[in-house]
Amino acid sequence: MEIEGKATEKESQSPKFALPVDSEHKATEFRLFSVAAPHMRAFHLSWISFFACFVSTFAAPPLLPIIRDNLNLTATDIGNAGIASVSGAAFARIALGTACDLFGPRLASASLILLTAPAVYFTSIASSPTSFLLVRFFTGFSLATFVSTQFWMSSMFSARVVGTANGLAAGWGNLGGGATQLIMPLVFGLIRDIGALKFTAWRIAFFIPALFQTLSAFAVLIFGKDLPDGNFRPLQKAGAKPKDKLSNVFYHGITNYRGWILALTYGYCFGVELTVDNIIAEYFYDRFDLKLHTAGIIAASFGLANIVSRPAGGLISDAVAKRFGMRGRLWALWIVQTLGGVFCIILGRVESLEASILVMIVFSFFCQAACGLTFGVVPFVSRR
Repeated sequence: MEIEGKATEKESQSPKFALPVDSEHKATEFRLFSVAAPHMRAFHLSWISFFACFVSTFAAPPLLPIIRDNLNLTATDIGNAGIASVSGAAFARIALGTACDLFGPRLASASLILLTAPAVYFTSIASSPTSFLLVRFFTGFSLATFVSTQFWMSSMFSARVVGTANGLAAGWGNLGGGATQLIMPLVFGLIRDIGALKFTAWRIAFFIPALFQTLSAFAVLIFGKDLPDGNFRPLQKAGAKPKDKLSNVFYHGITNYRGWILALTYGYCFGVELTVDNIIAEYFYDRFDLKLHTAGIIAASFGLANIVSRPAGGLISDAVAKRFGMRGRLWALWIVQTLGGVFCIILGRVESLEASILVMIVFSFFCQAACGLTFGVVPFVSRR
């Protein structure tokens, strides 16, 4: 009776969750239309904030035909700015990964978003190729929120559904790269129709993604939790979570060869996706002599494919793992990534507008699904 009483008391003191959880209080089910705290709330906060960062980072490409005339940008200037917008993210992701280990995904993510938001505002006052390159470089740091998104999902969801959670969170976040192809031309057109000159309208338009990014950071801070049981700092103070040292975290991260292999693999799917996001609107605008709005709609279809492609990659990874284990996850990743490369080559060789659009959509699916399949592997690289 005494033992039973203690068990009942312990059970009554354990936290209650809206979703079924495992022994670590990670959710064992994924309910897409739920906003229950802390698991599904973390999911929605992570993808929305990541979405906002993508909108900001790729807000410039759909307006490049206007911006290049205003700032006298050459093809080299545009190419360098595109490279700058994604190159900074590589270093920022390493730093943010370490910050997530030390301070938790909530604080790490919100801090980075707030630190990079001023660069989006400052885009409106860019006056030269150099200043345009710099604001794109610093805005691109915000893409590192992908790391906190994946860290957060891996902290909230168990192995049986983590691929799905990771694929959906990152996939819907990446939708920002396609949505901005629609949003920015519409915002620009609206401001211009109100009465602003076109060289003024594109500058005002950048306040929309900047404000969206800022608000998403405050939402993460106010409504999010690092772990199912609470935030890092209180749990560390209570002794419920060990406190890591920076040197240990960094050492175990950079010495894991599996991490480096996945970094290269991811570079050939997500890296390609970022490259296409930067040039696809201008490509269709120049090659097929389309209107800015039309080119934006076509370009948007590439990024908008993330609504199904990345989540599909995560779902496939979880599905094949049930039958073939980790070997199934790896083979599925290899097959889909290879097909993405094949269609990327075909895209560069087709000549007609209709064929280019069709191949681009197929290419986008495999390229982005490979990203989702990568997310299904990442949580198993190193538990530490």
